[in-house]
Amino acid sequence: MRRLFCFLITLLAWFAVVIQFVLLLQNTTVPLTETIIRFFSFFTILTNTLVAFFFTGYLLNRKITYIPGHLTAITSYILVVGLVYQFLLRHLWSPSGMQFIVDELLHSVVPVLVLVYWFIYEQKQVLQFSWIKSWLYYPLVYFIYILIRGALSGYYPYPFIDVNILGYGKALAMGIVILVLFVIIQALLVAFGRRMLRQP
Repeated sequence: MRRLFCFLITLLAWFAVVIQFVLLLQNTTVPLTETIIRFFSFFTILTNTLVAFFFTGYLLNRKITYIPGHLTAITSYILVVGLVYQFLLRHLWSPSGMQFIVDELLHSVVPVLVLVYWFIYEQKQVLQFSWIKSWLYYPLVYFIYILIRGALSGYYPYPFIDVNILGYGKALAMGIVILVLFVIIQALLVAFGRRMLRQP
């Protein structure tokens, strides 16, 4: 059952990322190199790709990818993808057809499935609050990259960190708010996991 669940998440994550890239290629107005850079400048794409690699690794050899806490970290990342989309981005556009399907997979289906997988299979007894600091490296490095890349190219993947529109003050403030969201979700996962262990 666990391998089947892993296979489902792997299949959906890879499908969504690959089809999203194909759709982007069909509608791009910039050179191929810039298109690829922009594609992988989306936290949604990077995180769904991370999910796909993580669960692919489990299917190939569980020992390759299972390091204590990594599943919880990845779960927190994909949950933020889902939450930020639902509250900050969903109202900005109304995709249809295949774009709608891919959009829902990336931002709703995969996050929910990963969370359910975490509830069932994470080894919660090993989770430590002290690990949260290291779990923040990924979103922090991403945010720094986006600011540097945006300063050089003028392109920002998300409107809530678009310096061209908001200025550095508001963009940095939004970045801090989202980093705090990461901390809250990660702390909740650790706390909830440890509480589950204490229940008779």
